[in-house]
Amino acid sequence: MTAEAPPIMDLGLSAAEPAANMLPVMESEGPALEHLSRDECIRLMGSVLVGRIVYTLQALPAVELVNFALDDGDIIIRTDSGGKLAAATRGAVVAFEADSVDAHGHAGWSVTVVGQSGAVTDGAEIRHLEHTGIMPWAPGGHDHFIRIAPAIINGRRFAPGRPA
Repeated sequence: MTAEAPPIMDLGLSAAEPAANMLPVMESEGPALEHLSRDECIRLMGSVLVGRIVYTLQALPAVELVNFALDDGDIIIRTDSGGKLAAATRGAVVAFEADSVDAHGHAGWSVTVVGQSGAVTDGAEIRHLEHTGIMPWAPGGHDHFIRIAPAIINGRRFAPGRPA
């Protein structure tokens, strides 16, 4: 006894029934989504003071709210050299997210960066970064700079939709 092969189904569009195989286009009065260019992502990130760094801590994801600055397109965070953030981000791939939301207007933007992080150890570079104006809000010593070089940048803007 031989098994019968299942029927072959054509999932492509049929010339006889073009509309039968397509989803209808739906108009929405909700927020419209716009994907942002790399340059626009960097510009928007430079307009806010805080973001979130996502890193691995004891094999688990960790997220911290941090204030930051941009230096030639890189993200700079200033922290305590003996803290868990400094230790966990040495040479690690991390994610960073910054956003701005207008809850009343149902609008805003969000930018996510993935990149290699590293401790800044060069004396001249540290002196340069000390003049960027980045001042951590958390108490304690902040003698350590972390630089995140963006490898992947994704951004999107939400805006009120247009009536149909």
